[in-house]
Amino acid sequence: MNKDGFKISPDKDIKTTPVKNQAHTNTCWSFSTISFVETELLRMGKEPHNLSEMFVVRKTYPRKSERYIRLHGNMSFGAQSLSGDVLYVIRKHGIVPESVFAGRPDGQSQYDNEEMDAVLNASLDAIISKKRRRLSKVWPKAIDGILDAYLGQAPESFSFNGQSYTPKSFAEELGFDPDDYIELTSYSHHPFYTTFSLEVPDNWSLNKYLNVPLDELMSVIDHAIQNGYSLGWDGDISENSFSQKRGVAILPVKEWEERTKEERNELCDVPEPEIEVTQEFRQEAFDNFTSTDDHLMHITGMAYDQNGTKYYKAKNSWGQKESKYEGFIYLSESYVRAKTISIMVHKEALLNKIVQQLQGKTKESIGETWFFKTLKDKKS
Repeated sequence: MNKDGFKISPDKDIKTTPVKNQAHTNTCWSFSTISFVETELLRMGKEPHNLSEMFVVRKTYPRKSERYIRLHGNMSFGAQSLSGDVLYVIRKHGIVPESVFAGRPDGQSQYDNEEMDAVLNASLDAIISKKRRRLSKVWPKAIDGILDAYLGQAPESFSFNGQSYTPKSFAEELGFDPDDYIELTSYSHHPFYTTFSLEVPDNWSLNKYLNVPLDELMSVIDHAIQNGYSLGWDGDISENSFSQKRGVAILPVKEWEERTKEERNELCDVPEPEIEVTQEFRQEAFDNFTSTDDHLMHITGMAYDQNGTKYYKAKNSWGQKESKYEGFIYLSESYVRAKTISIMVHKEALLNKIVQQLQGKTKESIGETWFFKTLKDKKS
């Protein structure tokens, strides 16, 4: 085994905004996707922007609360959501700068939504308690009151750089169009080249994903990065071989249970042989719950190690402390092939091969009318 450690050589770096810290919140979905939006604005030639993750969170909770109530509590309720929920907020409500809505009304130095989440859960469960025969009409105001207390009131209008805006007008001026973006996945329990709602707990809003073969999913990632497009990434980070501290995530052939104590301590210190991930391997991991939607990050580049192994540079939202690469982590190609749940990318970064597969289909067979239009409008 090579004892020289990882020698990572960047191949492609996409300009992005500074790493942030979600701290004591389960809002990686908002942080990663807002980072993606900020980076798209840079790609479009816009000035750097620091957008508010907590504005998105504040606008998402009421919608999720309503779903929880309508389902009589028979769904997972918490802070977790997905990238598509950020696009929904921007599309429906707009967006604001961080300086306008920080989501820390009591002035704390870092985010901490744990108490708020507990209060929301207890309140919603009380509302749907079997002891109550009829719901009141004011329970949404109660939820809003909790959110306002912990996050602050979302602004209906604000001033920024000497101009007046609403969240919607600010989003329009930015020029970011949520309908320009597509989410893809790759699982064989649904037909390829159709859309479906991923069966994961965080997909409470039933976001749709275009299903493509694994090799094509990876080709989209490579094609996007090489052409200057970053990607939103949802994936599994439960492996012991995911190390923020060491700055890498790999998928080694040797199982954790087979390792000595010394080998476990040295995991991710040096490159080692990795699993060759097939469509079947990936599907089995999804089916047996060894790959779940643990975490969302933002892919902003590509690199290689001293052995020629490819890595994808992922921007995390855990701050820069205790991180070898100042908040970034390099995911090996095998890791990404196995552990990616979904990606988000601009429609122009899609492979023409995928578009051609879809252009002969009706919008009904693809599954989503807006999705069909998005693909149809893609430039050749």
